[in-house]
Amino acid sequence: MNILFTLNNAFVPQVATCMCSIFENNKSMSEINIYLIASNISDDNKQKIIDFTKKYGRSVHIIHLDDVSEFIDFDFDTNGWSSIVLARLFLDKLLPDNINRILYLDGDTLVLKDLSRFYNIDLGDNVLGMCPEPTVDKGRREFLALREAPYHNSGVLLIDLKQWRNREIGKKVIDFYKRHDGKLFAPDQDALNGALKNDIVTLSISYNYFNIYDTYPYRILKRLSSPANFISKNEFLEIQKSPSIIHYLGEERPWRKGNTHRFAKQYLEYKNLTPWSKSPMETGWELYFICFRTFNIIMKPFPMLRYKIINSLIPAFMKYRKKQLKKIKDRRTKNRKN
Repeated sequence: MNILFTLNNAFVPQVATCMCSIFENNKSMSEINIYLIASNISDDNKQKIIDFTKKYGRSVHIIHLDDVSEFIDFDFDTNGWSSIVLARLFLDKLLPDNINRILYLDGDTLVLKDLSRFYNIDLGDNVLGMCPEPTVDKGRREFLALREAPYHNSGVLLIDLKQWRNREIGKKVIDFYKRHDGKLFAPDQDALNGALKNDIVTLSISYNYFNIYDTYPYRILKRLSSPANFISKNEFLEIQKSPSIIHYLGEERPWRKGNTHRFAKQYLEYKNLTPWSKSPMETGWELYFICFRTFNIIMKPFPMLRYKIINSLIPAFMKYRKKQLKKIKDRRTKNRKN
């Protein structure tokens, strides 16, 4: 089984925690190969990752990528996300040619079950398996011309790399990004959805379970998914009890002080098995979480109103993230010059 992550130095503890959850819950898997497309990883963290992986008898391959622009021949705007997220658009250029299938996971995921059945799902003639994100707004769906196809989240990707190479899928996705002047709301995710809508197998939300499934009732999720189909209510309730892969989307994340995420305990259990067990919680979120929980309590009887308010705030939040990302980038540039 081949697993891929992209990360920078700040996200090493989270990725290591997910790696640990994979190792602990897939002990029957004869072979697990971890591939890390890494930006600015310290030598200390790199060695800790290698030693940690060896402890489980697994292998890790670190592929350094400090500047994604060498693979993109046009100006682009990541809209507040780290540019390393774009690496999944040109995997064929970064990964060894002998890999025919790989499972990409965002660093903010946690694996709670055996992945063997999921990893071997038949994709047929399609290049990707992805899980739906029903709360994406109607405007983005129309912009991407999805029609009855669901919008998918790119945090979990089951990739047929052989077909990806043979059909030059990476070029197709990058060309889509270029046609939109390198400006997409969620750059890699929108590019994959827009360019490959006819080449994606929709997978169970059990493999990419995020906060919206605990926030919105089934009837609202079904309504927001339309005109795409959504799963049955019985299936939804069963998955809700015990999902396979948790994706810590949103701001309430288990490494932030004051969070009350439903799966925070599981995250901390696996983190404590890694060399980063003593890494401190992020602070400065306590007041935000209190306000956000109060908002959720007030809005619980009015899920559609909540949805509209949140969607109206997202552009402002992305603008803030964009400014923060620029500050970090400028600080790194200044440190390199010094």
